[in-house]
Parts: sequence; C-alpha cells; structure tokens
Amino acid sequence: MNKIVIMGLGAGDINQLPLGVYKKLLKAELVYTRTIDHPVIDVLIEEGVNFHSFDNVYEKYDTFAEVYEDISDEIIRLAEEKDVLYTVPGHPMVAEMTVQLLIQKTKANGIELLIEGGQSFLDALFQAVKIDPIDGFQLLDGTALKKDEVQITQHLIIGQVYDAFIASDVKLTLMDKYSDDYNVAIVTAAGSSEERVKWVPLYELDRETELSNLTSVYVPPVQDEHLMQKEFSNLRNVIAILRGPNGCPWDKKQTHVSLKKYLIEESYELLEAIDEGDTESIISELGDVLLQVLLHAQIGEDEGMFAIEDVIETLCKKMIRRHPHVFSNITVENEEDVIANWNEIKKTEKEFKGNHSSSLLDDIENSLPQMLLAYRYQNRAAKVGFDWDCVEDAWSKVEEEINEFKQEATKNNQSKMLQEFGDVLFAIINIARFYQIYPEEALQTTNVKFKKRFQYIEQALMKDNKTFEECSLEQLDQLWEDAKQIEE
Repeated sequence: MNKIVIMGLGAGDINQLPLGVYKKLLKAELVYTRTIDHPVIDVLIEEGVNFHSFDNVYEKYDTFAEVYEDISDEIIRLAEEKDVLYTVPGHPMVAEMTVQLLIQKTKANGIELLIEGGQSFLDALFQAVKIDPIDGFQLLDGTALKKDEVQITQHLIIGQVYDAFIASDVKLTLMDKYSDDYNVAIVTAAGSSEERVKWVPLYELDRETELSNLTSVYVPPVQDEHLMQKEFSNLRNVIAILRGPNGCPWDKKQTHVSLKKYLIEESYELLEAIDEGDTESIISELGDVLLQVLLHAQIGEDEGMFAIEDVIETLCKKMIRRHPHVFSNITVENEEDVIANWNEIKKTEKEFKGNHSSSLLDDIENSLPQMLLAYRYQNRAAKVGFDWDCVEDAWSKVEEEINEFKQEATKNNQSKMLQEFGDVLFAIINIARFYQIYPEEALQTTNVKFKKRFQYIEQALMKDNKTFEECSLEQLDQLWEDAKQIEE
C-alpha cells in the first residue's frame, strides 16, 4: 500500500528544521509542497532537493477552500500510484487545512498517512511579540475570520494573512470589535533570519506592502473599558455584579413577578421609539428590553434554575426547528406556506410535550393585554372557520353592539353597560383583523398622536399666558385643528 508522508518545514529557518526531517528531504527524489514561497525551500533547493509546488492551483479558484480541496485531491490521486512526500510551512497540524483534508480523505480511501514534525510558527511568534500564551490566546484563520469568534480579552493571532485583500477583510472585521487606531503587530517570517515585526494602527493593516504567506497579525488583549462595554459577556458580568452581594439593593430584591411591569413598560417605550424613527432612542430602548431579559436570566441563575445560555440554546433550537425551509430541505412557495409550516410545527411541539389541549384557545396566554388576547382569540377561531364571511357582516355586528350599549346606557345599568361596551370593543377588534390592522399598534399610534396634539395645545396656551379654564371648547378645538394641520 502506498503512503503519504507529511512534513513541516518550520517557521522559516533551516537551522530549526528537525535533523530527521532534513535527512529525509535530502534523500527524496521528489518533494511535493503546497507553496514554494518559503525560506527553507530556497536553502533545500540549493542542496539539491527537487520540489514540485501547487502554487499554480491558487490561480484557478476564487476561494481558498476550493484551492485546498484541489491540492488534497491531487495528492490522493498521486498516492494511488506511488508514495508521496508532501511538505507544508510550519507544523502540519497547525493552521494547515490541506492536512486536515488529507486526514479525512486518506481514511476514506484506505491510504496510509504519516505526519512528521516541523516547528510551528507559534513559538517564534510568541517570542517575536514577547507574550506569554498562558494568559489565554486565540489562533484564527485570516481567510475566514468571523467577528463573533474574536475574544478581545485574549491575545489574538490571525494566521494566513497572505495579501492586502485578506488584510483588508481582517481589518474590517476587527474594526467591529476594536477602535480604528488600535495598535496591532504585523509579524512576518517569525523565527527566521528574515523576521520582521511592525506595529501599526489597525486602519493601516492593509496598507503594508510586504505581506506574504509567512505573515500573521497579532492583536493584544483589550484593556480599555470602553471597548469592553461592547462585549455581551461584559454586560452579563455587570448584571451579575448588580445582583451580587455588593450590588444594588433594588436589583437584588427583584423577582420574576416584580419585573413584569417593567418589561411591559420598556416594550412600549421601544415601540414609541420605532414609531418616531429615532435610531438613538431605538438603540437605548432595545438596551432596556435586553436588560429585562438579562435580569430574568440572572434571577434564574441565582436560584439555580436556568442561565442565559439555556435561554439562547432554547431560542436557537426553536428558530432552526421552525424554519426548515432555511435550515433543512423543505421547500416553500410563499409566506403563507411559511406560516402554515410554523403553525404545524408548533402543534407538533405541543403534542410532543404532552399538551393535548381540550380547547383551541387554551394555549393562548391569559396574561396578554386584553386587546391582544381578543385579537388572538378571533384569529384562532377564524382558522377553523368560525368567522364572518365578509367584512360587511362584521360592520353590522359593530353597529348591533353599539346600539345594545346605547340601550343599556339609557337605563344606567353599570353591570350591563360594562358587558356591552366590552362587546363593542371586541367587535371593533374584529374589524381591525379583517383589514389586517394590529389593534394594539393602532391604539398606541393614536395615543402618541393625542399626546402630541394635547401638548401643542398646552404650549399654545402657555405662549398666550392662558389656562384651559379661560378658553372655550371651541377655542381649544381650533388649537386641536391647528395641531392636526402641522402634522399634515
């Protein structure tokens, strides 16, 4: 059986190459290498080693993933005919995707695979920038860097920053986490005689002209409290401190029940900010809503019941499960199909939990605001056909309920009036449903509008040094109309 032997060429200094690897390379008839662009290869060529590189493969594809697939496939094909000696920069098991692919493919094809040493660039890089990795560090791939992977409190090493294009992507990704002028180090050929360490502000990262396949970027841990405030983990820690032994007396005494009203209030304040189109207010109010979520999660953690990770896990699973048309192979034609799938999945979830409701309305939360509860009841009933055939019938019902309320009002029967007025509201909500108007949002819009117009009247009276009592209803109504004209 033929075999593939993978050897690491080290960080870039021939003197750091293990003696055993060096001797085997000198004896080899032909050595395949991912790239010829490595200082050790220049020395070995002078000593008579014959190399065949895969540098030309890089020109054939738009992505590195495709390049690595092609190289690994070609090595597997060669191994079907003969033994193959393949070299890579650094250590084969550090930041080398072709090796990872070969591990998978040799196993699948029954080919023997041997991996031999080579010094990783990490040791040399630690020495070059003078850091101790015991403090915690990350090694990430510059060709596929994602901001959510970056932990700004740790030493960050980004490998495979081959050129200005990759450096630009790395820069833009890091700018979501760090300030534009944050100092980073460009480290090239660490551990070799050609080692260079250049410190630059982050915004200049892609302006460096000497980037190569031996270039890495080092980003020091963040000490700035302002940058730390962008991290979710820091926010969670703030909430834990507030609830901790030396925290805030108010926060420490809160419970799930006591916080209910604040969640409602903050939600409505967010809706108002959205209606006003005020971006800064939306950011602020979203933060207030998030605060409520984290307070509830911290209470759950303090009581040993659940933590924010449980909330996030449950939500992720639910979103993936309820969107099979996105995360699976289910096909949908339109939004109606999406909603139908969603409802069917919800039904299956309830059955799985053993929640076999005796009524279609039982699983609608009674704690909802009454207007929203009425809307949900009507929607649920309509889905099984308990609904008016057309909106005209719904309008007739509104008129009927208004007349019934008027009749009870003439009798001044408070108990009956209460019931009949509720029927009026219920019938009006039904009208909203027919026209696809969300009644809670509609009323909230009117409340905001009323507040603005009333405040206009107050300001107009104040300007004229008048009070409400000094004005007739006709005068106040005219000011109301003036406010309406300004809105238009």
